[in-house]
Amino acid sequence: MPEETVEVQARAELKYARISARKVKIVADLIRGKNVNEALSIIKYTPKASSEVLEKLLKSAIANAENNHHMDGTKLYISEIYANQGPTLKRIRPAAKGSAVRIRKRTSHITIVLKERE
Repeated sequence: MPEETVEVQARAELKYARISARKVKIVADLIRGKNVNEALSIIKYTPKASSEVLEKLLKSAIANAENNHHMDGTKLYISEIYANQGPTLKRIRPAAKGSAVRIRKRTSHITIVLKERE
């Protein structure tokens, strides 16, 4: 009977981030599958609103991997990264002729999963 090897993975999640999932996915697609050092440098020089949020989350995932799962920081890569839509905050803004316009402030749930390369 063959032995099963359990693949260790570290993750970090950010719930209710006040940025739409659509904006986060643009930067997430750039760094998916990359080494963590390369991903950090890509995020640093990407002029998007979600870069700041993703950089902080990625650093958290790296810290989780090194401290909680005893993984080697130099071998880490981003195996999964995704942003799902969170609840939408609904606000109302006055408009012409006494009417109201609804403003949708979207939120997202962002998850990063790191694994070690062999």
